[in-house]
Amino acid sequence: MVHQARQYSPTADRRQESAHYNGLTFPFTDPDAVSLTITRFEAGPMPVCEFQLDDDILFDLDAELIVDAPDGHRQQYFLRQTGLDISWLPRGRYRLECAQACGWARESRLELILRDRANSTARERARAHTTLEGSPQWDSGWRLGSGTDTTPIQELSWARADNNWFFRHFDHAARTIIHLFFREDERLRGRVLDVGCGDGITDLGIALRMQPEALIGIDPFRGYERLPEICREHRLPESLTKPPGLSFRPDDANKLDFEDNYFDVVLSWGSLEHIAGGYDRALAEIRRVLRPGGLFFAHPGLFYGSVGNHLGEFFDDPWIHLKLDEAELRQRVLSSKPRYMDRAGEESTQAQYWQWYKELNPMTVDSFEKELRDLGFEPKRFALRTDPIVDYSAELQRYSMTTLGLAELYVVCELVG
Repeated sequence: MVHQARQYSPTADRRQESAHYNGLTFPFTDPDAVSLTITRFEAGPMPVCEFQLDDDILFDLDAELIVDAPDGHRQQYFLRQTGLDISWLPRGRYRLECAQACGWARESRLELILRDRANSTARERARAHTTLEGSPQWDSGWRLGSGTDTTPIQELSWARADNNWFFRHFDHAARTIIHLFFREDERLRGRVLDVGCGDGITDLGIALRMQPEALIGIDPFRGYERLPEICREHRLPESLTKPPGLSFRPDDANKLDFEDNYFDVVLSWGSLEHIAGGYDRALAEIRRVLRPGGLFFAHPGLFYGSVGNHLGEFFDDPWIHLKLDEAELRQRVLSSKPRYMDRAGEESTQAQYWQWYKELNPMTVDSFEKELRDLGFEPKRFALRTDPIVDYSAELQRYSMTTLGLAELYVVCELVG
């Protein structure tokens, strides 16, 4: 039974914002639609909520449970504070077992609030209240399950325990760009270019969450042609695999076929280090097509860091490429069977791994920063990940501590010159 459940309609601003996306059921596209409905909320004594999602997808769900005891004492419980990160849910029916504590008093008033976009400005989607029928006999946490004819929770990318490729791009990479580095900057809703988009999973994650005017991913290897298949395997609704504004092209970053000052944002996640023959021309092209005041995000591989050689599927030693001569390293790669990591079903030959290693650009933080500043890019936000321990060997003594210890760089720059 649901007591005084309230549902929410879109604001006028949101209706206008969604007008570009007719044909897909994005949240709040229809001004009269109720996209999330609580169909049951009771506590006898375990508080249980059942809800129906009528949109194709909902992002970043959070729940708040407010417990008001008869004596006026209030307690609040938040789903996401327990570490349960519900990155997205597809259309369907769900059952949410709420947190409970054995200290709750009988006849307490329980109010449940469901919100989406919990990583940014959380938006209330539904609310209901009920009365606690008895005192719980034990403490327990939140638990989410799927209803009949709904994709099982355990099959969704964020709920799987294998840190799968789809999760690392659709959930982690897309949200890292949107929330951590761009902080939902409006420029990410304009014209966006992704240089070296690979299979396009990250771009799809950004396009669905931000709904940009245009997001164009380019990659000469055409990995994005597998995107519909990958999405099917990871239970993303087919209706969401081709959102308006998202497109892919097999273009070369060294010669971009766009007008000057065309894009509001350019992205490069793990691609600059792979441009054979150097990335100088690509960086100049990025500057050309980015408008003054536009933002450039880069997450380049650092060659001398612990993940810089891209050979982790062959060796346990992160710095093996700095210790062995090239002939021995090549022989070991070509004669070994890689311990394939999940790449959404893609597996490559030893010869391909070696080719990609040989094409790597030996990037460092200091050299990349200088190149950016020389082109008129002004860093606005960055993060560095370091390795907790680096053991020097005789072969590594010629490299500085920062060169070896810096594992990852993330940076957002604004074009000011």
